[in-house]
Amino acid sequence: MKIDIHSHFFPTITQAEAARLHPQRAPWLRTEGRHGQIMLGDKPFRPVHDVLWDPQRRLEHLDEQGLDVQVMCATPVMFGYDQPIERALPWAQLMNDRALEMAAIAPERLKVLAQVPLQDIDAACREASRAKACGHVGVQIGNHVGERDLDDAGLETFLRHCAQEGIPLLVHPWDMLGRERMKKWMLPWLVAMPAETQLGILSLILSGAFERLPESLRICFAHGGGAFAFLLGRVDNAWRHRDIVREDCPQLPSSYVKRFFVDSAVFDPGALRLLVEVMGADRVMLGSDSPFPLGEQSIGAGVLEHPLLDETDKARICAGNARAFFDL
Repeated sequence: MKIDIHSHFFPTITQAEAARLHPQRAPWLRTEGRHGQIMLGDKPFRPVHDVLWDPQRRLEHLDEQGLDVQVMCATPVMFGYDQPIERALPWAQLMNDRALEMAAIAPERLKVLAQVPLQDIDAACREASRAKACGHVGVQIGNHVGERDLDDAGLETFLRHCAQEGIPLLVHPWDMLGRERMKKWMLPWLVAMPAETQLGILSLILSGAFERLPESLRICFAHGGGAFAFLLGRVDNAWRHRDIVREDCPQLPSSYVKRFFVDSAVFDPGALRLLVEVMGADRVMLGSDSPFPLGEQSIGAGVLEHPLLDETDKARICAGNARAFFDL
């Protein structure tokens, strides 16, 4: 069995609908046959194809990939965290309703994660609960809101709400740091995205947030946790030898890996082996980042064809962990 927990969708939002969020910068979808373009106002943002918005084509894609279930979440450009809440909340609700409409064609195979207006914590908590009641299996959030990382008091309140309500979370990097130095070759996606994800994880570990948050919190970080697994030894070494690293973190940083999950989207057998060694096979879930070009093109092949993972671990990563995490 294969369950892909990290894939994206973009509903057929019109320019007029997007203008309700922001006339010049809100994202909408221009389509022509099986091809499309995500637009930001009048400016092209990203070329896309119909698996992103057409539920029938999405089901065909699942069959082509041998996927039993796929969890879909918003393309991060849709978050709208920088907009006033009176616009951002209706926008999130519209996206969430459109997501359920897309999944309705095959609700046993297509599952959706909601988005919430994280710039207003009370509204975000209400929308997360509403979305769960309406049929979403969890919520996707960005790893920061402006300059506020996940250890921010308000964002910690949101995480606690989700833990108490039994709402699983997928954390996706977005609005990447250092863009002024990364103008070519997709460097923000190749360098800053992994750094953003590691920053999100370490903000929860080193701030002591994991000490304060309930252990019932189910939180997963996309893209294999970014740079976290490879650099964890550096973090542990710093904790041992610098008191300013230990200031708010009472336990060795590596001891907190039991508090979160990551997906398997690392695209290299050696990297996947390291990820499983660091996190444990019970903390990794199959994630493809489909249907974008940077995603896994043969979904699950990296896990199922891995020469060093045993069959039990492959089964956990491909489906077992996801069933438990999302209550599927």
